[in-house]
Amino acid sequence: MIRALKNHRTSSLAFFFVGIVCITMVVLEIVNAAMNRSAELKETTESLSNVTFAVAQHANETFKEADIVLVGVIERLKHDGSNAATIARTHELLSTRVRELPQLNGVFVYDENGAWLVTSQAKLESKFNNSDREYFQYHRSHADNAPHIGPPVRSRSTGRWILTISRRVNKPDGSFGGVVLATIEMAYFQKFFDHFAIGENGAILLAQLDGTLLYRRPLRENMIGKSIAGASIYRDNASKNFSGSATIKSVQDGVIRINAYRHLDDYPVFIAVALAKEEVLADWVKDTYFRGIIVATLLLVFAYIGTRMVAQVKHRELAEKEANEARQKVESLNKTLERLAMQDGLTGLANRRHFDQTLAAELARVSRDGHALSLIMIDVDHFKLYNDRYGHLKGDECLQSLAGAIMATLNRPGDLAARYGGEEFAIVLPNCNASGAAVIAERIRQCICDLAIAHVDNEGQIVTISLGVSTLQRPSNHKAPASDLLDSADHALYESKANGRNRVTSHFFLFPQSKVCAA
Repeated sequence: MIRALKNHRTSSLAFFFVGIVCITMVVLEIVNAAMNRSAELKETTESLSNVTFAVAQHANETFKEADIVLVGVIERLKHDGSNAATIARTHELLSTRVRELPQLNGVFVYDENGAWLVTSQAKLESKFNNSDREYFQYHRSHADNAPHIGPPVRSRSTGRWILTISRRVNKPDGSFGGVVLATIEMAYFQKFFDHFAIGENGAILLAQLDGTLLYRRPLRENMIGKSIAGASIYRDNASKNFSGSATIKSVQDGVIRINAYRHLDDYPVFIAVALAKEEVLADWVKDTYFRGIIVATLLLVFAYIGTRMVAQVKHRELAEKEANEARQKVESLNKTLERLAMQDGLTGLANRRHFDQTLAAELARVSRDGHALSLIMIDVDHFKLYNDRYGHLKGDECLQSLAGAIMATLNRPGDLAARYGGEEFAIVLPNCNASGAAVIAERIRQCICDLAIAHVDNEGQIVTISLGVSTLQRPSNHKAPASDLLDSADHALYESKANGRNRVTSHFFLFPQSKVCAA
């Protein structure tokens, strides 16, 4: 009966073990898939921001080069007038500029009535009048000489969609004297936008800050010049912020897109680039399915093996043998886990548990032999601001770099550096008096400064630390509680922070018999 109960218990434990392993494998795979998905989306958002920046720079330079031509024409007309010789030289200049700048479709000068005064075209058209155009009416009613980007129009000379940038021309008395205009074909932006892979459902928008759509890829001619003020990318994002990103579900086709947007530096226009979220995650979905099939197969294999193993438990001799082997494996695993349990997973330093045990042991040693024991508490200055600005991944990398620098500073085998919690570190220095501990603390502080890790929200714009040092020496047979030394070091640390950070503060007693630790 006892043997039967023992076999039944062993069988139940085996089933439980198999179940836990299967669940663990599934959970780990789900967590891994979720992390990969998050990383994929983050990388896509960053890439979109970079693309948006590049497209915005291109658009800004396109308008700026055209605007520079307009400024030159205005200066020429202002100083040379509009006589026949000047018009001839201006025509030659405009023709040259259009040949040199691929984005320019044409440059035109209109008088105060909208008649064509001079253009970059080979022949001056006299049958057209542009006084009805938006840009002409705008400059006629606005006295400022700032550049104006108008809504898209169809060229009267070519019939193609063009964008316009124009400036007002004033007469000597300051009254309205006409308009100088540069036109840019939509095809120029289309050619540039076509270089970017945005998938089947992606989009690139070029729009004015009042919500007027200038160009869209893929091209929808019925949308050109229309208002997108009601679209979320404009209403909730581009109209309120200079740049940013947003994930938006389209009300037109229901597609969820990851969007990045940015205003042009010098003109009232913004760029938006979008990728379909489903297309972004397509490779991740395939990889997840593939890994899921592998995990499912492994689970089936493991479950089969586990079932067979449990069946063998019925045989006493084999059960006892397997129990002994399992015990040995568990003991080995426990040793490994015990070792890992004493180490901080992020920095590789001792963890809090290891620190507490070591401090207790060293305090017991002090009570026996009366030697000095020093403790250094370290806190990273303004680390929350660092995480807020650079992100938690950079924060983890920063802590790893600091931990490496701290370990490199310690020379004695008996010294222990530990991650005390969050951005705090602690160092136990056995048989080390106050002056020696202060030297080591200052060396650590300087070593961290020498790393020169960027931290724009901190004094000096680099990562620094504040340190508190406390030293304890007790007569033999008098055991001091760990809290005394910790409190003293904490108070010293807080003094360092209160006095401006990036400094060492020491609290200590007199130690005539202790030795200075090796510096």
